[in-house]
This record gives sequence, C-alpha cells and structure tokens, in this order.
Amino acid sequence: MRNPRNERVSSDIDGNSAERTCILSGEKAVRGEFIRLAISPDGLVLPDVHARAPGRGAWIGVSRETLEIAVSKNKLKGALARAYKGAAITIPDDLADRIEAALCRALTDRLGLELKSGRLLMGSDRIAQNAREGRVEWLAHAADAREDGSRKLDQAWRVGSEAEGTGLRGVTLPLDRDTLSVALGRDNVVHLALNDRGAADRVETLLKRLLHFQGQVISREASNGDDGQSDLHRPGMDDTDGAAPADSVTTN
Repeated sequence: MRNPRNERVSSDIDGNSAERTCILSGEKAVRGEFIRLAISPDGLVLPDVHARAPGRGAWIGVSRETLEIAVSKNKLKGALARAYKGAAITIPDDLADRIEAALCRALTDRLGLELKSGRLLMGSDRIAQNAREGRVEWLAHAADAREDGSRKLDQAWRVGSEAEGTGLRGVTLPLDRDTLSVALGRDNVVHLALNDRGAADRVETLLKRLLHFQGQVISREASNGDDGQSDLHRPGMDDTDGAAPADSVTTN
C-alpha cells in the first residue's frame, strides 16, 4: 500500500473505539460501523473491511445505493481526492460489488472461526436442544430456509430464553444455504446458532455492517421492555412470522 507524502502511516486505524467520519455523509461513528477504503500500490481504491492496510485510508458509512450514486456523480472521487491529499487514484467500476463481497466474506470467515472454536452450532436437532436448554445466544436462518423449520427453532429459543409470548426469533441472513455450506465446509447449512455472547457480538457487528450497506433497515429499539438489546439480537420483534471472495486490500 502507498502512503501519500507527509501522511503518518496507519494514522486512521489506530484504536478500536475512536470515531471515524464518513467522507460522503459527514456522519460519525465508531470504526466498526464504517467501511475503510485504502489505495493499492497501483493507485486502485479497494475495500479494507478489516482496517488493517497501512497508509492513510478513507471511511464510508453509506448504503450501496448511495455509494453508487456518489460514484456516478463523481462525488466519491472528489471526496477521496481530499482524503488522500491529491494522490493519483482510480475507482474501479465494480467498487460496490467488491465491497459487498468483502463484507460477505468477512462475515462467513468469522462464522468459520466460531465454528472451529466450538461456539457455532449447526443442525436443527442440535440447535433446538441447546435452545430449549437456554444455551443459545444468537440464532440465524439462511435466506432460503423453510418457514416451518425456522419457526420451530424460534419457538425453542423462546422457550429456553423464557421469552414465550414475545416475538423473539432468529435473524434471516442475507446468505442462502449454498453460500453458507461452501463457506463453512458443511453440507446443507440452513440454521446457525451461537452459544457464546462474545461470539454473537462479533458476528452481529459484521452482520450489521453488511445489512446497512445492502440498504436494509436495522432497528436499534429494544422490545418487550427496556432490556437493552437491539433488534439485531432479537430480530423482527413484531409477533409475526416472516418468511465469492472480494478483491480486498492486503497488508503484505
């Protein structure tokens, strides 16, 4: 990665909790909610979703639709020119595709790590048993999961969480069973659960960022009382039942 003259190396990636400013919207948020862009050695602007590439970066926190409009109207180019202090840059035509693919890869990679650590549960029977015993912290279903199968696991989770009569249910992932199966090296992965709160927080951080980029609304309102949990912990709390690696910046 290049470092524009007179810029401090890694100046914008120091610290995990420091606020970042979106170069397009001007909004501020902690770095985990934004996407970092960095420059490759040949001047190509690429997603650095893990914020590890050295050199100066720029942060965005807008949806894919907003980004694509900014690219078409050259607003992103102008914002990046200011962020990179006039360094020669090239914005790839498929930047939005690369970002979304990189975000999906980051999510599935994290799920893979949680699987290796023993914190990710798969298989309807295993998830249902752990859910009823109160040992599930997070529940999710593939985008193409059957509604009846998801509903049964949601009910088991409510029982184990002492949340019967509420709308507590698992989140529907923006990934289908084929994508999950390939990413996790298992056959027919349809339902997932995590038995550790820390693991759930790590996965949810990545999932929130992906959903936001896709333009999906994420409610932060707690439901059924002020329990301090967001609707990504407890998705769809309305008492109704709803039915390829990216090019990314490396540090080498």
